[in-house]
Amino acid sequence: MDRFLVDFRAFALLLLLAASKAWAADIFLEWNIAADTTIRPVDADQPVLTINGMFPGPLINSTTNDIVHVNVFNNLDEPLLFTWNGIQQRLNSWQDGVSGTNCPITPGTNWTYVFQVKDQIGSYFYFLSTNFQKAGGGFGPLRINNRNVIALTRVLAGDNLIGLGFPHYILINGKPFYNNSWGRAYETIEVTQGKTYWLRISNVGSSLSFNFRIQNHQMVLVETEGSYPQQIVLDSLDVHVGQSYSVLVTANQNIGGYYMVATPTQADTSSFPDIKGVGILRYASSDVNVTGPLPAGPDPLDREFSVNQSRSIRWNMTAGAARPNPQGTFNVSNVVINQTFVLHGSKWMIEDQPRHTVNNVSYWTPSTPLKLADHFFNGTGVYQLDEFPVDSINTEASYGTSVVSGFHKGWIQLVFQNDLDKMDAWHLDGFGFYVVGFGDGKWSPESRSTYNLLDPVLRSTVQVYPGGWSAVYAFLDNPGMWNLRSQRLENWYLGQEMYIRVFDSDPNPIKERPPPDNVLLCGLTKSDLSPSPAPALAPRGYI
Repeated sequence: MDRFLVDFRAFALLLLLAASKAWAADIFLEWNIAADTTIRPVDADQPVLTINGMFPGPLINSTTNDIVHVNVFNNLDEPLLFTWNGIQQRLNSWQDGVSGTNCPITPGTNWTYVFQVKDQIGSYFYFLSTNFQKAGGGFGPLRINNRNVIALTRVLAGDNLIGLGFPHYILINGKPFYNNSWGRAYETIEVTQGKTYWLRISNVGSSLSFNFRIQNHQMVLVETEGSYPQQIVLDSLDVHVGQSYSVLVTANQNIGGYYMVATPTQADTSSFPDIKGVGILRYASSDVNVTGPLPAGPDPLDREFSVNQSRSIRWNMTAGAARPNPQGTFNVSNVVINQTFVLHGSKWMIEDQPRHTVNNVSYWTPSTPLKLADHFFNGTGVYQLDEFPVDSINTEASYGTSVVSGFHKGWIQLVFQNDLDKMDAWHLDGFGFYVVGFGDGKWSPESRSTYNLLDPVLRSTVQVYPGGWSAVYAFLDNPGMWNLRSQRLENWYLGQEMYIRVFDSDPNPIKERPPPDNVLLCGLTKSDLSPSPAPALAPRGYI
């Protein structure tokens, strides 16, 4: 199920702002995770994973510097973890919620995440990171406000993936398209004529990139995963898997109803011509139904449109923001690159099983999370550091637990090469990265001449076009064990991931936090904290 998340906020220029606080607040949440067979958002018998009975899950509404406590009760019959997409977990990869950092929360038990949302004002989301659970639900919005908070409403949407293959549906806020044949409610957003609204859009889906548009309404781009880009006016917006944006929409049309539409982009939809998400933007006091055809978007295979739009999204060098290096204080034109990884995403058969690979290595998950192994016995018996090929491709595809060194406080260039005929998207936990370039064909050092080094946008997920490459720069100032992965669920689930170990030898806890008091133990750490022979590996998510 490809879903996208949309956050709709009324925005008034003369709104009285709430008084700001000079301290961090603690936010305490209690979540019960369960499977629900009655919600049925699509025309299929598919259980939905809910949080406190909600699908999508509840909004985490935070303010910068707040400390979030989420006590998760697992009522499923399998282990689970939550990860916080785009939240950098400064000095604290213990809370990242992926298989390399955390033992899973087993059925019938609970565990509390505690993390600070710091210097990242913007739009994010969370989701279940274990096995294929994300396809069944268990996702929701996460918002970080600045100290001056105004009211906000959120919408979630994305594709419905039933098993591997092409999705069957696109949902908006967990709801099917307008006038669906199985009679389920569709999403409706009410607006007041003359007001401007802040719309947060996140693709929390599993597979599809989509193009989002609103009938007869333009959008002004104002935020990209916590960064403020140069404001551009858009008729439609491509949102790739794992990405988030904020746009302003002014209700400047006649009172009535207008279509909100999400359709696949950069995908051949000839076998699924009717796949779309459709909701209604309805003006207050309107009794007029929507009229006319759905608003047309770009051709689903129009690569030029999508790439040109992506290149037009540039950092606003005059904007200020709450982060260690505020926007406008520097650009990346003169940074010294200390490391370059060229990472090919591909697909091969390994031991008669289809697997996704990075440089012909398909990730297998050890029974002991990498971060635990690193802390207790320096990784011995669990992984071998820097055995993974970061700038070459192994001759034959094989399994491996890929962990590589990232130079602490060094600049890294990551080049993502897509060797397949489907869109991909890559995400790095723990950091934002500067998107400096896109290209077709094979990347080479000469490709740097095409980079935008003056004002590349800072974000945490970048799309990679079929048969093409994308390049990003990241400053590795956040010690920890950080997951680098494909955001396409099939790719990730089948092995397209690795970990970057950013190590600071200084044991001072202000450099990197120690394990939390409630740390879960599993694998080698569950009964014996001494090194032992390497444990059996399992495909990602299998515990």
